[in-house]
Amino acid sequence: MKDAFDKWWEWAGKPLESDLAIPVEIWRLVSELSPEDRLDRLKVNEAVEAQAGGSLAF
Repeated sequence: MKDAFDKWWEWAGKPLESDLAIPVEIWRLVSELSPEDRLDRLKVNEAVEAQAGGSLAF
């Protein structure tokens, strides 16, 4: 099962013509992190889990 980090980077690396989407909550929370923190699996997942209260299904 993919975590928020995997979903973010799969979406970020998609081709422009792709219809791949991620939940807006993940996009917003990860976008608020520094570029360096977006590379850190633990920081990405902690940010999403802390704000989402565990309500996002990965």
